[in-house]
Amino acid sequence: MNSELPVKKGKLWLNLLLSGMTLGTAWAIRGQFGHEQGAAWAGALGGMIIIIIANREDWHSKLITSTLAAAIGWGLGGMISYGVVVGYARALDFLNVYYGLAMLFLVGGLYGFLGGGLFGLSLEPQNEKKVNWGTVTVAMTTGAIITYFFVVMQLGWLMTPPRSEAWAGCLGMVLGLSWYLHTHQFFRPIHVALCSSIGGGIGFALGNFLQVIGIVSKIDFNFWNVMEYSIGFFGGLGMAYGVFTAGWEKDAGKLHETRLLPLLVLVGLIPIVVWFESMTSTRLNETYSKIIEINQFGTIIQWISSVIVLVFAYYYLRNQMKLGSPVNNLQFFHAFFGIYMAFSWLITGAWLSTYRIEQYLYPLNLLLIWLLIPKLNPVFKSSEIKPSQWVQFFIIALLVIAVLALIALYSHGPWERYQERFKQ
Repeated sequence: MNSELPVKKGKLWLNLLLSGMTLGTAWAIRGQFGHEQGAAWAGALGGMIIIIIANREDWHSKLITSTLAAAIGWGLGGMISYGVVVGYARALDFLNVYYGLAMLFLVGGLYGFLGGGLFGLSLEPQNEKKVNWGTVTVAMTTGAIITYFFVVMQLGWLMTPPRSEAWAGCLGMVLGLSWYLHTHQFFRPIHVALCSSIGGGIGFALGNFLQVIGIVSKIDFNFWNVMEYSIGFFGGLGMAYGVFTAGWEKDAGKLHETRLLPLLVLVGLIPIVVWFESMTSTRLNETYSKIIEINQFGTIIQWISSVIVLVFAYYYLRNQMKLGSPVNNLQFFHAFFGIYMAFSWLITGAWLSTYRIEQYLYPLNLLLIWLLIPKLNPVFKSSEIKPSQWVQFFIIALLVIAVLALIALYSHGPWERYQERFKQ
């Protein structure tokens, strides 16, 4: 077994901050696209920045496969419906408000566990023991089917009626993934998954609380976007903390992996699905008709965005062998992030109108990330967290959520569009 990586001098908190800013900004942008494909693009960026900051040769070589693992993990959570759950936190009694924030803690935790768990598993040294991704897939699929059937169909435990209860399927995936990680003794990915889960859960609950307070303040801003940024920021921070404190060892396995298929998914499938689902002529023409007096201008934007996707995919599929070095991986990160933000500007018309002021915070975040990356040093510290401590973290989180629920409850009077899971 290889010796553990030496600890390098640097500031761990700065690495965590940058990771949080990356996934936070990406998740805020994801609000324009939604669903699994938007979450996958954002999750990919969250994994990619951690590998770039870590600056390890063995991880640079697996950038594409690990990034895809993060994309799949975070993307799977995109099937969860939480629109009604957000409304519970606007209710007029403590039980409904607390339930809403607690369920968002659960939803964010599912996001984070799947994203962090699969990402951490992809980083495991291949010279120690191989990851059987087929078994992982079977375990997660089986867990999803059994849990959904038992929890929703048999017990009738519904989180968000009448919306989709896909959260139960994601819970089953978490159970299936946990079973695989534990039985095969992949303890580092478990550490990453739990850290990411705590971060995502706290981020989502806190984000909804901030949304409620923001609406009460009557400040003219998109506070839904604040909630999205919050889950991404804390989820990215948690995943990064898990990675940098998991006690990794050097991977003496082969450094040059076959990455055509995962690269095709990252630069081809995910952007094309985002384009197909979000860049519709109807949606774009409706948006641009309010901004510019040119008939069918949205259709022009639709074709411009399609060209961007195709050129991006063609360039990196043609030059795939150049990926794997720090310089080329950083260039890929910039391109992947830049196109994601460009899509947000194109779909909202922010490049022509300032009616979506939050859109201008994205390039500021991206600029800070670009400027800070060269100044960072990778910092690895072993930090074993015992099961009893995880239980303590969970209890503390529930208590903090109770305090947030009380503040949110008494911050406003009756208002429209709130939801009640439990009728008074």
